[in-house]
Amino acid sequence: MARRPAPPSASSGASRTTQAAKSTPRPSARRPRGAANRGSQERRVDVREWASGIRLSAFSVIMLSLVVLGAWVLVPTLGTFIDQRQKISALEQSIQVSEDQIAALEKERERWSDPAYITTQARERLYYVKPGEVVYLIDNDLDPAALPQQQGPVSDTLEETPSDWMPQLLRTLTSAGLSDTAAVSR
Repeated sequence: MARRPAPPSASSGASRTTQAAKSTPRPSARRPRGAANRGSQERRVDVREWASGIRLSAFSVIMLSLVVLGAWVLVPTLGTFIDQRQKISALEQSIQVSEDQIAALEKERERWSDPAYITTQARERLYYVKPGEVVYLIDNDLDPAALPQQQGPVSDTLEETPSDWMPQLLRTLTSAGLSDTAAVSR
């Protein structure tokens, strides 16, 4: 606990100064109010005291302005550099895709130089056969689920649709006139 100075007494002035000197703490050992109770908590820093300790020389100001100017000049350049690197990587990827496509087409070209492959393709695609062979083509070899549905019976009665053609025409014209994409006639 901090010691409180003793109340002044009616004794001589010399004893008062010695008591005051004993009771006042040293500047190096001075703690903020309540520091003994807080223990390991951080002490508060006075901003005015901190700011008054900053001394700026002309050299410091020049160097600080050069750093700010350099950042101002380099930031847009750095953004451009990053943008260009992204474009380069995208182009490299497209080159790789193109090279893969070229390799696949070259393989296809090599296959077409083989007479057995040409014969197989002619038989499958164009239904060519060698002389003396009999080919059987089977119709209706589709999956039953892929076959079209049979048409149901047609009704004998006529039904009139409840819509009028004029409002439908106006809706179509206005939607075509207000659309964002324009039809190009060639």
